[in-house]
Amino acid sequence: WSLTSSNGDVNPRDTHCATMKQVMAKIKIWLASLSFRTGVIVLLCCIPLYIISFAQMLLPISAQAKTVLWVIFFGLAKTAQYSGLTILGVEGYKRLKSYFRRKKSNKNEHQQGGV
Repeated sequence: WSLTSSNGDVNPRDTHCATMKQVMAKIKIWLASLSFRTGVIVLLCCIPLYIISFAQMLLPISAQAKTVLWVIFFGLAKTAQYSGLTILGVEGYKRLKSYFRRKKSNKNEHQQGGV
């Protein structure tokens, strides 16, 4: 893969794309190097952002302002969600999923035992 064309000229657009790919790859590596706990915290941050993104529709402001607020908060929520999932990775996601399964099964056992 090369940034030069057949005549040897470098296309600035291709250079920009390659640079962006490199930056995004570095960000992904950095996010993946963060701890499990950090990933969980970032994922939990997306919950209030989703709530705010839709709750602001109840405010007595113009439709344009509501649209802008929705785009901002929904975008932040999505960014937090995908960043948290990137930090957790596949193993962290499995670990979190098994935690909730254990919690649910323990709750079901307590309900059945009390009847």
